[in-house]
Amino acid sequence: MEKATWIRGKTIGRGSYSVVSLAETNHHLLPPVIAVKSSDYSMSGSIQEERKILTQLQDCPQVIHCYGDDVTVEDGFIIYNLWLEYASGGSLHDRIVRSGGGLPESEVRRYTRSILRGLSHIHKCGFVHCDLKPENLLLVPSSSSKGRSSVKIADLGLSKRVGEDMLCREDGMLLRTTPLYAAPESIKCCLYEPCSDIWSLGCTVIMMITGKPAWDFPPEADVDLFLNKIGNNPVVPEIPEKLSIEGKDFLNLCLIRDETLRWTADMLLLHPFVSVDDENDEGGEETKGAQVETGKFEFVQSPRQVFDFPPCGEKTRICAELPGF
Repeated sequence: MEKATWIRGKTIGRGSYSVVSLAETNHHLLPPVIAVKSSDYSMSGSIQEERKILTQLQDCPQVIHCYGDDVTVEDGFIIYNLWLEYASGGSLHDRIVRSGGGLPESEVRRYTRSILRGLSHIHKCGFVHCDLKPENLLLVPSSSSKGRSSVKIADLGLSKRVGEDMLCREDGMLLRTTPLYAAPESIKCCLYEPCSDIWSLGCTVIMMITGKPAWDFPPEADVDLFLNKIGNNPVVPEIPEKLSIEGKDFLNLCLIRDETLRWTADMLLLHPFVSVDDENDEGGEETKGAQVETGKFEFVQSPRQVFDFPPCGEKTRICAELPGF
């Protein structure tokens, strides 16, 4: 294809080593507006790695699309530019903040289902995101439902290969992810695998429901003490009381401290919390916190491993043994 050109517009985001700008394009194979993530070429290693990873994930509609890259010279500096799909809805974090106290559960279910589909694809392609959080989940207009947004996974610059060893600090800790979303095994053993993304998803769901982080972490708190608490003590985030039975059970499966028992993305996609397609649910008062009919089901504890699944043909309802139920 002939060389595409683009014109840099206003800045819409900033990272530690990069700036994201709106850009207008002039090529028929590109959208008229894209987002361009730029960094000084000498410091663009993570963005270039993100380009390589995104190239291998392009078949997934729940992962932000990459259109290509180029290198420019601007004000005497060599700049690496990554062309990305523009998410006009902003980040999921922005949406949560605008809500003023958490999102309707029907909306949380839809977003969680999309995130799981994206994670399933990422994990099957042999990658771990490593920094899943609302700030790295972007909203784009949904083509199937007027007025709604779809969520897409973005910012894969910290991603790694499944099974790839990580270098740790002498005390065993490595801050490859955001502390509030870090899994216990990542803190204690420098283990970043698909199970770690699932823990981060659980923390993200709590943030969506409550409008607040899963952990109480004041700005003045000591990061190392906080990480030691999560990594070396039998603690888990508090499950929001206002969440439905299905939602509480779903979170219990995401936030199992033993990563070998934590459910995978594919397993969680079959969970009642996300398996019911409520795309037509407008989230009105009559549907907020609505639960699936229970009369036809027997309540049982959710299986923690494949051997715990009930025999085929039995009409059972997966639900954890939670206090008060």
